[in-house]
Amino acid sequence: VQLQASGGGMVQAGGSLRLSCAASGLTFSRYVMAWFRQAPGKGREFAAVIRWDGFSTYHDSVKGRFTISRDNAKITVYLQMNSLKPEDTAVYFCAAAPRWVIRDSDYDYWGQGTEVTVSS
Repeated sequence: VQLQASGGGMVQAGGSLRLSCAASGLTFSRYVMAWFRQAPGKGREFAAVIRWDGFSTYHDSVKGRFTISRDNAKITVYLQMNSLKPEDTAVYFCAAAPRWVIRDSDYDYWGQGTEVTVSS
C-alpha cells in the first residue's frame, strides 16, 4: 500500500491550498481516509476524516475552513484549506483505515507528509 501526499507549500495568512493524497494497493472505496498534521515541536493532531460514502468530520480548529473530499474513481483524497492561519503551519499526513476511527494509532497506512507553511 502506498499513499502519496502532495500540494503543500508556502502561503500567506488568509490564503488557500489544496492537498492531494493518491492511494494505491488497497481497495480505496472501502477505506476511511484522514488527514493529520504535526506542527513543529508538537504531536500529531487529527484534522479531518472522510468515510467511503462521503460522510466527514473535522477537528474544531479547522471546521468551516477546511474541506475533505474523495474521488473513489481517481483513488485520491483531498483537503481544501481556506482562510489559512499561521497556526496551520505543519506537516500534513494522509492516512487510511478500514473502519471509522480518528485516533492516529488506529490507522493502518500513512503517506510521507507534505509541508504547509503559513506566514503572517
